[in-house]
Amino acid sequence: MAKERDDLIERLLEDVDFSKLTPDQITGESGLLKQLTRRIVEKAMNAEMKEHLGYEKHAPDGKGTGNSRNGKSKKTLLTEIGDVTIEIPRDRNGDYEPQIVKKNQRRFEGFDDKITSMYARGMTTRDIQGHLKDIYGVDVSPDLISTVTDDVIADAKEWQSRPLDKMYPVVYFDALVVNGRTEGKASRKSVYVALGLNLQGKKEVLGLWIGENEGAKFWMGIISEIKNRGVDDILIACIDGLKGLPEAINAVFPRTRIQ
Repeated sequence: MAKERDDLIERLLEDVDFSKLTPDQITGESGLLKQLTRRIVEKAMNAEMKEHLGYEKHAPDGKGTGNSRNGKSKKTLLTEIGDVTIEIPRDRNGDYEPQIVKKNQRRFEGFDDKITSMYARGMTTRDIQGHLKDIYGVDVSPDLISTVTDDVIADAKEWQSRPLDKMYPVVYFDALVVNGRTEGKASRKSVYVALGLNLQGKKEVLGLWIGENEGAKFWMGIISEIKNRGVDDILIACIDGLKGLPEAINAVFPRTRIQ
C-alpha cells in the first residue's frame, strides 16, 4: 500500500521541476500544494458523479436516462494548508451527494483535532487563532474555534454520562496527578480513573473525573455516580492504599471484595 501511494505521488509530480520552485510556489496562496489538493478533490468528485449517473461525461449512454450533469458550484474548504476553493459538480435532479466533501462540510478531517489539541494544552481562543494564522496561514474566526471546542466538550459530557453495564467482575480505581492550566495559570490536578473489566473480558474506561487532590470523599461521589449510571454490582475492586477508599466502595457496593 505504501509503495502504491508513493508511486501515485511520483506520477502526480513527475512533470514538476522542483529546482525552479520557490517556497511560496509550493506552499503559498496559489502554490503547488493547494492546487494539487484542489485537483485531487475535484477529480474524486467527478468520479463520484460518474458512478452516480452511470456514464462518463458527454457519453451517449446518458441520453434519455432522466438525469445529467448540470454545471458546477464553488465551495471554499478550510484545510491544513489554508483555504482551497473547489468546484463541485451538480446533477439536474439535485440528488448527487458528494462523499469526499459532504454537503455541509467546510473543513477536512484532522483540522478539528488541531484546534482541540491546542485547546487541551490551555491555549485561549485568541492563542489558537494566532497559532493557526502563523503556522498554517489560515484565518479562523473565534466563533469557529468555539464551535469546535463546544462540540468536543458536548461529546465528552455525553460519553461521561452514558449508561454502564449492570455488573463488572473487576474495577480498578486510581488517580493520576497531571500538570495543566486553569484560567491561563499552571496547576496540578488529580484525574480520577475508573477502569472496568466487563463480562466480555475487555477493559472499559467507566469515566474520568478531575479534582484538586485524591481523597476518599471525592471517590465516594464517583462511586455513587457509577451506581446511578446502571451498575448494580462489582465483584472485585482493585485499589491502592488510600485511606477511607474501601469504606467508600463498600458503602455503595457492600458485597464488593477489596483487593
